Amino acid sequence: MIFNVVFDVDGTIWDTTNIVAKAWQKAVDETGYSKVKITGDILKKEFGLPMDVIADHIFTDLDDKEKKTELLELCCKYEHEFLVESKEDIAYKGIVEEIKKLSEDYQLFICSNCQKGYIELMMKKLDIYCEITGHLCYGDTGYPKKGQTLAALNLEWMFDPYSTVYIGDTAGDKEAAEYMCGCKFIYAAYGFGNLEGEKYVANSPADISELIIQINNDMRYSR
Repeated sequence: MIFNVVFDVDGTIWDTTNIVAKAWQKAVDETGYSKVKITGDILKKEFGLPMDVIADHIFTDLDDKEKKTELLELCCKYEHEFLVESKEDIAYKGIVEEIKKLSEDYQLFICSNCQKGYIELMMKKLDIYCEITGHLCYGDTGYPKKGQTLAALNLEWMFDPYSTVYIGDTAGDKEAAEYMCGCKFIYAAYGFGNLEGEKYVANSPADISELIIQINNDMRYSR
């Protein structure tokens, strides 16, 4: 039976890409290190990857590693400030209600490739701090693969992978679930990814609870 539910953040709980694009563009313009023009659509193709990989993909005209690191740090600084100040409702419709509902029956966790402090900011803005048991991100671990961070989260909280489902929207999220042998995967089709042939597909956040019930039934009847 499923007892633990792990959420990805970007493309699964909320969509910050347009706000983040403005923040990163401010950093780019301020430093002059790159000539790139950043948009939300560009970031949607990158979110889910580790931060240093995103920087390599976006700042292709910047070869100086020190300047690239400095620029990325400034991007993250402005991103945090822009998100704190934003009054936009960027959570996917129904996801907060679904998280609060799920927390009554399951342990909820968050695992993401984001920078340190991002998950805490998200939980505070969406008022879901009390619903989340634990969380871990790339900024905490520095691991190149999300599956490694998910495994570290598992070691910290000692939950059974066979009783766990990971909810995400990209191929990297699916790979993270597969990295944890026995962990199930729900594809958040409403997010940024474009996966095909997935067995458990959430077309909206409201589908998640029913999909977990379906997974439990499938596990029960497969014995």
